[in-house]
Amino acid sequence: MKIPFIDLKKQYDSIRDEIDPAIQNVIDSSAFVLGKAVMNFESDFAAAHNVKHCVAVSSGTDGNHLASWVLGIKNRDEMIIPANTFIATAWGAVLCGAVPVFADCHKDSYNIDPDKIEEKITARTKAVVAVHLYGQPADMDAIRKITEKHNLHLIEDAAQAHLAEYKGKKTGGLSDICSFSFYPGKNLGAFGEGGALTTGSDELAVKARMIRDHGSREKYFHELYGHNYRMEGIQGAVLGVKLKHLNYWTDCRRKVAEKYHEQLSDVEQIKLPAQMPYAKHVYHLYVIQTGRREELQKFLNDNEISTGLHYPVPLHLQKCFGHLGYKKGDFPVTETLAGNCLSLPMFPELNEDQIGYICDKIKLFFKS
Repeated sequence: MKIPFIDLKKQYDSIRDEIDPAIQNVIDSSAFVLGKAVMNFESDFAAAHNVKHCVAVSSGTDGNHLASWVLGIKNRDEMIIPANTFIATAWGAVLCGAVPVFADCHKDSYNIDPDKIEEKITARTKAVVAVHLYGQPADMDAIRKITEKHNLHLIEDAAQAHLAEYKGKKTGGLSDICSFSFYPGKNLGAFGEGGALTTGSDELAVKARMIRDHGSREKYFHELYGHNYRMEGIQGAVLGVKLKHLNYWTDCRRKVAEKYHEQLSDVEQIKLPAQMPYAKHVYHLYVIQTGRREELQKFLNDNEISTGLHYPVPLHLQKCFGHLGYKKGDFPVTETLAGNCLSLPMFPELNEDQIGYICDKIKLFFKS
């Protein structure tokens, strides 16, 4: 049985009759950049996350940069971010000329550890970025307590956490501003690149809309420095269709996770992901830990089961950040995860036979 890590073709086939006309409408109207499809998606996405504003942009990475930009982050400022995340989180600081200051993660949530934040704060610290990694929200109350105490901005990176909940509240409205990614493999994925910012602030929303469109409200009149971070019309149309199915797909992901939990809970050689008591996980990824990761990954690959590594090299050990002076051993929890984590196939259409096959092969590996 051949099992992919993600099956975007199967998802497209299930909604082809909705997607194709939506794309054709954009082509017929020639609204290729922003336009009605994007505006409608912004409104619907904001409503889905119970937040006032959504500003659609060209990618999640661009959203990270724009979030920092609109908050006034500038050269030589510092932003505290988790060492355990995709590198795009750090670009939000770097592209504003700021310095990313890394912090270790919590051993169970895999998100930034609130107990490790305050020791990183200096006179130059301007913001903390809480990444909702793998689809599980960070401990936002604990983090906000720190940012309020020190008068810092709080940013969410919810690239992997569409519709995830923290104490009954959706991601996207738990901070000053939040970035989302719609990279094709995300829980809500475009047919190319795409991203968004969400915020409850009228001022930040207006500023973000201006900066994403060359610093202007009106064509050829530029009030601010800006950039071209506009979403394409076709991506807005695709995302608008997919958003209608996101609740169902999210429920399916949770059921897949439950099946994994049920069938792998007795395998002592692996650690399963934990859902924190304050969180409602959306399982963008289902990440296990094992000290025999490379052997297990090869065994599964030999049995035609695709897996992923998220993330094998922590940010503080990346070559591009060598000048910051971090070394191996600085963040032990993050480094353990980098060496032990393995992401199993996870997508809404994964069926019981496929899940059973994956789990049987994992059990066989450890028995043998």
